[in-house]
Amino acid sequence: MIVYVPVVALVAALWPAIPRSDRSAPIATLAAAAATLALCFIAVASAHGSGELLVIKHWIELDSFGALLLTLIALVYFTASLFSWGYLKSERRPQRARLYYANFNLFAFSMLCIPLLAEVGLVWIFVELTTLLSVLLVSYSLTSEAIEAAWKYMVLTLLGATIAVLGVLTLFWALHSGGSTDFTWSGLRDGASRMPPALLAVSFVLLLVGYGVKIGFVPLHTWLPDAHSQAPSPVCAMLSGVETSVVLYVLLRLRGVYATDAALHVGTWFAVFGLLSVVVAAVLIVRTHDYKRLFAFSTVEHMGIILAAASIFTPAGDVAALWQMLAHTVTKSFCFYAAGATLLVTGTREISAVRGLLGISRGAALALLFGGLAIGGAPPFAAFLSELAILRAGIAAHAYALVAILAAFLVLAFFGVLWHVTQMISGRPEAQRLHPRMPAACALAIVLAAVPVVVLGLWIPADLGRLLESAARILGA
Repeated sequence: MIVYVPVVALVAALWPAIPRSDRSAPIATLAAAAATLALCFIAVASAHGSGELLVIKHWIELDSFGALLLTLIALVYFTASLFSWGYLKSERRPQRARLYYANFNLFAFSMLCIPLLAEVGLVWIFVELTTLLSVLLVSYSLTSEAIEAAWKYMVLTLLGATIAVLGVLTLFWALHSGGSTDFTWSGLRDGASRMPPALLAVSFVLLLVGYGVKIGFVPLHTWLPDAHSQAPSPVCAMLSGVETSVVLYVLLRLRGVYATDAALHVGTWFAVFGLLSVVVAAVLIVRTHDYKRLFAFSTVEHMGIILAAASIFTPAGDVAALWQMLAHTVTKSFCFYAAGATLLVTGTREISAVRGLLGISRGAALALLFGGLAIGGAPPFAAFLSELAILRAGIAAHAYALVAILAAFLVLAFFGVLWHVTQMISGRPEAQRLHPRMPAACALAIVLAAVPVVVLGLWIPADLGRLLESAARILGA
């Protein structure tokens, strides 16, 4: 069953190759995303019930941690497909629309494969495919700014890929030196204690830097705000909501391997990179002039929060880190849909050029305010509970410095986001530039995306809670 999850997206990617399929391509994509989400729920239920699904031992496996990520990817794939239908409705170039949907589905396919793969070398290949298959989406508008952003995105992340593959090869060398060739997540955990410390240390540094580029840790984040400000908003939801989380998932799965060597101080490095990302992103949020870059900097902040939570090294900290990953995915995808709706009705990304949005489009204004409150961590939204859980886990672990820095800059980021958003929705409306109303598909996508943001801020279903706890045990193994 689980092998069909990415296959459906791959089939949908071939659909635009049919001549004159520009009208049916969005329907095929949405149908594929809905089928993927349904198959994902079935696979996740099976994996959670049995503890692990094995399709091809050492190659295709799904445990609770992978199941959590798979669910998040499938969820955003579905809402982004629906938003794309309305977002590209005014596209007058059929060939460009077909190219968009082909690349969009291939991008989803590459991400859906990663949680299903157990062989670490293959994981690296598909992580890099996410860049190669999404770079044309970033440059979709073909403006000079979009092409420059896509070029920077490709060059920097492929440079990170080169560093990461050296880390992967060094890690395999360390595993082989320890007497094993089982280059899977479980094989690495079992053989970690026998690996030469020097090789383990080199691979840790290379993978932290190499994957850190794609995750967007400071100071390796410079491509991220450019790419996320220029890409179409549904693509931003995929890039920011799940692609960064997918790569962070890979790094977190390796945490237990490196933690076997106390001399590496894995927790310290995670805390340093995590807090640095939070601090710098919070300052950039206050200073930005582009509301899509605003949410991109928020992604840098959230990746730092998750890494900082993972540095606590307690069961409560691990649950909180995965909870934050869940909250980030559902909230950040919503925020980019809200930003896309604002762009559709105003025609500009400049914060200073948008005033009186409430009078121009009440739907876009309310969505933007909702997204600003939710991503800033206000109650009763999902990010509030996850960030509170991280602070509580840090206090329980006596990590008072980490908690103090996190709390201070979470507050700064919250007020920075709300300051920009309230400026945009208040005041006297300017003349409407493009559409007085959002397309129906965009509005429906925003409503559907808002549901988990609110629900998960008020109630955690028992099955989801058990899935988080099971995934956290795998993270802490």
